[in-house]
Amino acid sequence: MKTIQNIFLALVATFFFTGCDAQIKNPKIETIKVYGNCGMCKRTIEKAANERGIVKANWDIDSDMLTVTYDQTKTNTDAILKKVAYAGYDSDSFRAPDEAYKNLPECCQYDRPVKTIAMSENHSEHQGHDMTADMPQNNTIFSAVYNHYFAVKDALIKSDGKTAATQAAGLVKAITAVPMDKLKPAQHTIWMKILNDLKTDAEHISETNDVKHQRDHFASLSESLYTLAKSATNGNAIYYQKCPMYNDGKGAFWLSQENTIKNPYYGSAMLTCGSTVETLKP
Repeated sequence: MKTIQNIFLALVATFFFTGCDAQIKNPKIETIKVYGNCGMCKRTIEKAANERGIVKANWDIDSDMLTVTYDQTKTNTDAILKKVAYAGYDSDSFRAPDEAYKNLPECCQYDRPVKTIAMSENHSEHQGHDMTADMPQNNTIFSAVYNHYFAVKDALIKSDGKTAATQAAGLVKAITAVPMDKLKPAQHTIWMKILNDLKTDAEHISETNDVKHQRDHFASLSESLYTLAKSATNGNAIYYQKCPMYNDGKGAFWLSQENTIKNPYYGSAMLTCGSTVETLKP
């Protein structure tokens, strides 16, 4: 049963939502049915849909209607609803993966529609799209991120700050371009945890040719990417390697496509210093 408290929360959220619409450029507003139960569902659905400066979402507990204001030059309702589906919530266009639904708290496990229906562009009906079919069968979705990371590493091995900066700028673009709506639920969770740190470190490396400063940020960049690599490689084996001398003997790690040690923290000064501590298989 819907409570007065839920209604109050919905009104507050609607007020906040309306006040933030001005932040969205090229705005378009649409309302779509998304199935859910409670205030916890509301938070999860809106968190999945929201994207700073691009999407602002408000899900109404009573009507199950999700209202989104979005920058129509940067996204669309399909992309938004896919993210909501990966969070575990069905809409009339996209059915959530069963695994994502089962991972919802018991109070959030709403009564799922038997079949979801969507309208195609030519207005003929078809069954709602099952998001399980869209789950990537390999991890090539992150290939550009890994490729630019390895290019940054290779530049640091040569102590080439200019090339490292150029490749890091490409890494920033690759990070931004990852289609989050196509990630598996577990990958999406990990990606959202490391996204800001990855981008910040890549930006720092891209903004200078100072190799020492670049290496400092490469160390933390590598730790974030290792978190991702444990669940999603680039389709090949990745070697997690350690330099025991860097950072006053505290050590630092990096990822490599080969088991041979080529140290990005000292370059030619200590090229073979280090060891492989873990092999991450696809």
